[in-house]
Amino acid sequence: MIYKVTTDTPLEQVKNELAEHAKRSGFGVLGSYEFKKILEGKGFPIEKDITVYELCSPSAAQEALAALPEVSVYLPCRISLYEENGKTIIATINIFDVMNSINASEELHAHMNSVYKEFELIMNSWN
Repeated sequence: MIYKVTTDTPLEQVKNELAEHAKRSGFGVLGSYEFKKILEGKGFPIEKDITVYELCSPSAAQEALAALPEVSVYLPCRISLYEENGKTIIATINIFDVMNSINASEELHAHMNSVYKEFELIMNSWN
């Protein structure tokens, strides 16, 4: 259910380059959540520096939402960045798996799968 990519590219570099890499595939960064800072500020510290970015392709979102409004629970698309064993991890929800569990038209399945392939390209662009 989770798709993960491991890269030797330093975490801070991936964070700094994410918007540029996403833009090449037609996505923009809507926002981010630095969980370590958020939870620490609320008195619940964690050790890992985990940041989640929300990405959106407006045309892809429009098509998906017009076809099946319930797909909105998976939007915007999210990428999680953190370090593990000295490597940078880039993770997201595997939309192929999600779409296999949704009763939707073949057209929507094809659309979401093509969007997800672009997302995979973004995630693998540091390898």
